[in-house]
Amino acid sequence: MSKILVIAEISGGRLKKTTHSAINFARAAALPFDILALGKSIGAAVEELRAYGAGSVLAADDALLANYVAEAFVPTVADVAKRGGYTVVVVTASSFGKDLSPRVAVRLGAGLAPDISRVESQGGALVYKRPMYAGNAIGTMQVTTPVQVVSVRQSEFSPAAPSGGSSTVTAVAASPAPNAARVQFVSFEEVKSERPELTEARVVVAGGRSLKSADNFKSVLEPLVDAFGAGMGASRAAVDAGYVPNDLQVGQTGKVVAPQLYVAVGISGAIQHLAGMKNSKVIVAINKDAEAPIFQVADYGLVADLFKAVPELTDAVKQARADR
Repeated sequence: MSKILVIAEISGGRLKKTTHSAINFARAAALPFDILALGKSIGAAVEELRAYGAGSVLAADDALLANYVAEAFVPTVADVAKRGGYTVVVVTASSFGKDLSPRVAVRLGAGLAPDISRVESQGGALVYKRPMYAGNAIGTMQVTTPVQVVSVRQSEFSPAAPSGGSSTVTAVAASPAPNAARVQFVSFEEVKSERPELTEARVVVAGGRSLKSADNFKSVLEPLVDAFGAGMGASRAAVDAGYVPNDLQVGQTGKVVAPQLYVAVGISGAIQHLAGMKNSKVIVAINKDAEAPIFQVADYGLVADLFKAVPELTDAVKQARADR
């Protein structure tokens, strides 16, 4: 019988929201599923995962898994998948999932369906849809190997909500590769910010090259970001110009986001940028060029000088929140 193994993403003992999209994939595939949690001191994350309707939550709690190292995580995932007879292994296509999934596929001799946007069951087989050519085409694919490894787009699979269940918890052992002892985790240089993480924010405010400088990002855009309590993003042009660091880039070669509200300020809307944000629930665009491509996907568009419009919008948002 086909069944799915969902790989949870955990950082610092905390369950990341990316995991919810992988769980929603399992629900959409309409197959029984278990969840594998890996890390160190992950009791709270495991307890949280019990509420999502899995048959079982498999907990690999080991000091060897305290930080992501492929030589420890990949063999553990592959070993659990083999012993459990899972036919599909799924993870969200975050940086964690994109590194893990092809390595697991090789170890299992499995076909890989990467970055998929939809799953359907046809004649008892899973059929996948995935964007191609920056989202201009949608490919249909089917994996014919006995075991399949899948990574799913977080922006295409909405976060799963707790189902009210209470899954059993089963401890599993870490299975590091022999060469894991030769690999040392040195450090993780995390960008500290009081703002929400870009890929997990309900509201994203992003700026483009039209802001003209790093100082304008701080003085014009950041007040609007903070008024919304939003995550801050940027176009590749703004990143390449050095206005903001590259971890804020939204687009085909940056981060893919799908917040409840996306505000694009001074962004023309090149196809590569649209590929990273066009699935946002509501898109607002501010640009002085009425012919900018961003208006073709925007739900609300304002043709205006951003240096005048954004401060006014910031004041309006602050007032609206104060009146609540």
